Amino acid sequence: MNIAIIFAGGSGVRMGAGVPKQFLEINGKPILIHTLQLFQEHEEIDKIYLAMSRDYIRYTEQLVLDYRIDKMAAIVPGGETAQDSIFHALSKAAEENPGDSIVLIHDGVRPVVEYGVISDNIESVQQYGSAITSSLCYETVLVSKDGQTVDELPLRKESYTAQAPQSFYLKDILEAHEAVRATERRYENMVDACTIYRALGHKPHMVIGNRGNIKVTTPEDVYMFRALLQYKENEQAFGFGLTDRLAAKMNRYKKQEKVRHGEQDMGKK
Repeated sequence: MNIAIIFAGGSGVRMGAGVPKQFLEINGKPILIHTLQLFQEHEEIDKIYLAMSRDYIRYTEQLVLDYRIDKMAAIVPGGETAQDSIFHALSKAAEENPGDSIVLIHDGVRPVVEYGVISDNIESVQQYGSAITSSLCYETVLVSKDGQTVDELPLRKESYTAQAPQSFYLKDILEAHEAVRATERRYENMVDACTIYRALGHKPHMVIGNRGNIKVTTPEDVYMFRALLQYKENEQAFGFGLTDRLAAKMNRYKKQEKVRHGEQDMGKK
């Protein structure tokens, strides 16, 4: 099984919108739905588990019905931190799926990851046991402990930013979470799945992601997301190449139609 683990428990404080940022509507759809549809329409993804603030589960269930996210296996209550929320979703997935299932852990407000990056994550886990979606830094990275003076200046050619999805075998990342949760400090300074996985001595494998794979956190990100959506629409309209996402969606319904006609023919016989 290839399973998407989506966490969307943000409060929207940095956005300043008054509602959780995952529910802000861009081009007529909530950001969360834009994200879920990436995995819904990817033919290699079998199931989706979503961790959500308890206060918004009923609302999210309705959105899932409205937008026909039929790969949704469960929506589970989130926790105190993002990592707690992810652990809840992983635990639910472990109850219902084999330990050698591949899980792709992804932000609910990261709605522009490309189709091919999802496929690359799955292939990387199959080959190396892990996949950390990354992007090469195009600006100089500074390390500062006090926020005023530069302590380190890593080489730009060796500097990357970690994105999402971050992918693993289900049993491996769940084991890493359980080990971290058993310590006194728990998730302190554990900013993502890559950090947790490395805490057990593993060496995560990197997968290069797409440059537009932004996390929509601030008002400026909203404008960038809208521009990226327009770019995708223009790409299709002007024949620059039909996106894999749209092609996969069309093929999925073609397969369903063939199955339906096959069942009808069997019924006639």
